[in-house]
Amino acid sequence: MGVKVNEYERAFEGWLVENGVQYVMIDQARRSLLARNRIKSFDFLLYPAGRGRESTGPAVIVAEVKGRKFKGASVGGLTGLQCWVGMEDIRGLLRWQEQFDEPGERAMSVIVFAYRFELPSVETDGREVYDFADHRYMFQAVGAADYSVNMKVRSPRWQTVMLSADDFRRLAVPVRRLLTSSGQGSFERCLTPVM
Repeated sequence: MGVKVNEYERAFEGWLVENGVQYVMIDQARRSLLARNRIKSFDFLLYPAGRGRESTGPAVIVAEVKGRKFKGASVGGLTGLQCWVGMEDIRGLLRWQEQFDEPGERAMSVIVFAYRFELPSVETDGREVYDFADHRYMFQAVGAADYSVNMKVRSPRWQTVMLSADDFRRLAVPVRRLLTSSGQGSFERCLTPVM
């Protein structure tokens, strides 16, 4: 954990370590080396349990972590959760997915929304939360390809996009479902082909 990262990335890395998920964190100080490719870099390469040729899931997941504060009292129904990103994030993730995708070894790109609860007691409606450094977090992931098909412009000036609340509820999955053997479910929705 020697790489300089923000609190949301540190919390997510802590979750990965505690859950035995193999990963590579991209060193922020060396991102300029990736800049020559003119593709926006990402935060993590994730290697899900049971990955590879025998699995229906991806062999590698390219992940961008987006930290958001949640000031509400309940995440029931996944309402009130900010899910905007930069258009360049989506373009970059889709391009990296193409770079890592190989026959028989599918890649997937996702945005991991790391929600930090601002209130001490939040009704989680049974969703997994993670305590880290005196804060409580919830991690939800949306496939970049699914995001790109359903996104709406949030700010043309700042080139940001977002999902409607209904689309977010339909597309977001707990990261455990993508990454651990105890949470592995169907990957088909998250593996929408890159167009």
